[in-house]
Amino acid sequence: MVHQPSSQPRVSPSSDTEDMTEMSLLLAPRLAYFAGVARTEHVTRAALEMNVPQSTLSRAMVRLEQDLGVDLFARIGRTVSLTPSGRAFLQHVERALAEIDRAAEEVRADADPATGKVAFGFLHTMGSETVPGLIRAFRADHPRVRFSLVQNYGEAMIERLRAGELDLCLTSPVPDAPDLVARRLDEQKLRLVVPADHPLASRKRVRLAEAADETFVTLEPGYGLRRITDDLCKEAGFRPRVAFEGEEAETLRGLVAAGLGVALLPPPAVARPGVAELTVTAPRAVREIGVAWLDGHPDTPPVAAFKKFLLSRRGSLLP
Repeated sequence: MVHQPSSQPRVSPSSDTEDMTEMSLLLAPRLAYFAGVARTEHVTRAALEMNVPQSTLSRAMVRLEQDLGVDLFARIGRTVSLTPSGRAFLQHVERALAEIDRAAEEVRADADPATGKVAFGFLHTMGSETVPGLIRAFRADHPRVRFSLVQNYGEAMIERLRAGELDLCLTSPVPDAPDLVARRLDEQKLRLVVPADHPLASRKRVRLAEAADETFVTLEPGYGLRRITDDLCKEAGFRPRVAFEGEEAETLRGLVAAGLGVALLPPPAVARPGVAELTVTAPRAVREIGVAWLDGHPDTPPVAAFKKFLLSRRGSLLP
């Protein structure tokens, strides 16, 4: 005799993840039908309320019980009543459907043109002045749009962009990758920051090569500003001797003020005592600031509006 394999999915305490995923796909479309029949305890009435053919509803309930291997209803004509198993199942189904309703409401709210949400990432160095100013200007015309703000270094933000955790990010250097769209918005001059009692402190301008023998404090590898620092020093003919690595530009400025080295940094939001900030005349010391997003990723109305706003600030992004 040839054994015919069952078409029903296996459900047992030893079911693996693949089996449970298959079961979830089979059950999901029938859960709302089940809740409707359970609520009315009448197949015809439930079919009218849900605007589906009675035959479709009846078949769905039979198939649901077959998939589960459990009787959910006791049937008397077209009237049904829940079995103890059905009553227990209904509690879980109602919680699941309520969670789906909440999720649907949340994504609808986030996409609302007037009150939706933008997940926006930006560099730490832009958090004290640039980003608050941008959001204030944007909300003059979109006063109820909400923001989820993430400060991080460039590579980490790009990963969060790819993971779907961010809609847009301001970063430097401007990324060049096939799965991203990036637009240059502005550039920011970098200064050589030295202690106030340093021999160069009385100068207004300096060639970066004049700092070849200095000890540098920098951001950690992986940060865009660290890469720019290394590249500029290489262009000036030397490799920087790094004594301290950090995660915040203002922490580096504090280390410089303490006499622990020099640094290439963007201008501070507020002048810090104990340091002198020198214009670098050669090589040209700037970092490009750009906005990036996933290529082909559809925008909700609030994200589209904020993207358009950022692109309109080309050349005037920075205060």
